[in-house]
Amino acid sequence: MNRPEREAAVRQIMEQAPAPLPPDLYAEAVRRGERMLRRARLVRRMLWLLACAAAVAFSVWAAHAHPWMLPPSQTTPPVTGW
Repeated sequence: MNRPEREAAVRQIMEQAPAPLPPDLYAEAVRRGERMLRRARLVRRMLWLLACAAAVAFSVWAAHAHPWMLPPSQTTPPVTGW
């Protein structure tokens, strides 16, 4: 099928009357959309909760472990008997 034939076929399809839609299509689309929004909102809240819990856990660990401080040197023995 060459280009003019395809264009003619598309024009013929577009000139036909639109297919009838089910009467409850709008209500079903609204119901599904609301459900998708609720799920997305729940996922977003769970991710924020997880991020906050991770931040709190890291803060508690850092306050307890002090990872910014260097450990004491173990290469030389302590000097005694001066």
